Amino acid sequence: MGIWFHLAQMARMVFWLSLVGLLLLQVFGGSDSAQQKRDVLIDQLQNERRSRVIALIHRQESRSILGVPLSSDINIEDSEAVLRAIRLTPDDRPIDLVLHTPGGLILAAEQIARALVERKGKVTVFIPHYAMSGGTLIALAADEIVMDRNAVLGPVDPQIGNMPAASILQVLKLKKAQHISDETLILADIAAKARIQVAGFVTDILSKHMPGNKAAELAVVLSEGRWTHDFPITVQFAKQLGLPVTTEMPRVVYELMDLYPQANVRRPSVVYVPIRSLGEGKGELAPPGRTVPGPSQSPAQNSGK
Repeated sequence: MGIWFHLAQMARMVFWLSLVGLLLLQVFGGSDSAQQKRDVLIDQLQNERRSRVIALIHRQESRSILGVPLSSDINIEDSEAVLRAIRLTPDDRPIDLVLHTPGGLILAAEQIARALVERKGKVTVFIPHYAMSGGTLIALAADEIVMDRNAVLGPVDPQIGNMPAASILQVLKLKKAQHISDETLILADIAAKARIQVAGFVTDILSKHMPGNKAAELAVVLSEGRWTHDFPITVQFAKQLGLPVTTEMPRVVYELMDLYPQANVRRPSVVYVPIRSLGEGKGELAPPGRTVPGPSQSPAQNSGK
């Protein structure tokens, strides 16, 4: 009985160690090879276009634990990474943003959009598949939006929790105030403010590319909630709205996207390849593998000396 007890204990320990190892492998599994391939394509694209290329790509199926997908969207970490890449880019150098996202935190999207619209160099957003909600908000800051012929944008109407602001406000029209709960009345107040704030922000962003009255009109159309939040704004419709949309998508963008639907891989959702190398002139492209020192690094630290 003692032998069988010890064997059972060992089997139990092996099971739990295997389970923990499997989880760690799926979450922290190596992605060096895939990341190197992505870096090569990003470096190739930015050398061809003489630009800073940033990839903001979210795939809900890209990571999973025991087959359960972990969704991802635009968050504060993304905005921090994108803003860092922008800061490392000379003011007059173009920025190319490869964007694939269902949306996310409005604050993070607004931070990225504001940083892009303030750029002196040309900003181009590439959308190979879709950029919804906050992704569309970022795209509106671009001087040029390059979309696949079947790609889509979406409305930027604010969502309060899981509910559209426009739908919450509709309750006030359907019921008298005394028949509406205090919580719903509070949500309606927040929804009204959110719509005004988003419309105002979108107007500011669009004003860089079109007259103020046209920008305000389009901002209302996109943010008032006349469509469902997942309404697809196609290439043709985007052009009708007056957005600077083209369809000349570089082949390397598709090749880059092919490297992202990798299951069980932990990776950053924002990646970029440094442009300048040590000792080179401002704005010169860095050879692959060379990096730009961070704000707290000296050239000697960065070179490993």
